[in-house]
Amino acid sequence: MRKPPIHKSFFNAFRGIFMMVLRERNFRIEVIAFFINLVLIFHFGLSSSDTVLILVVSFGVLMAEIFNTAIEKICDIIHPEFDERIGYIKDIAAGAVILMVILAVSVGISVYWKYFFN
Repeated sequence: MRKPPIHKSFFNAFRGIFMMVLRERNFRIEVIAFFINLVLIFHFGLSSSDTVLILVVSFGVLMAEIFNTAIEKICDIIHPEFDERIGYIKDIAAGAVILMVILAVSVGISVYWKYFFN
């Protein structure tokens, strides 16, 4: 099978992100949190290292949510009816998201603390 041209691959990737925004509530919430972080980065004039930390964990949350959704969709296709094993797989994927969120909140508190209270 031939690979599509590079512009088509990029189009498909951005279409996937757009579909996540349209269809996944949690992803929309996380995108809003990302934009709040962008506003805070510019408002407080974060240092380069603080900016990178915030961006890395913010994108990490978004990526974890995308992987979680992909795993859930694959599981639903493979086994549409309830199955304890599929539920376990979905719970593990959701657990990865919550761990990334906990990391992001921890980094956010440690980075923004000095900007809010100095």
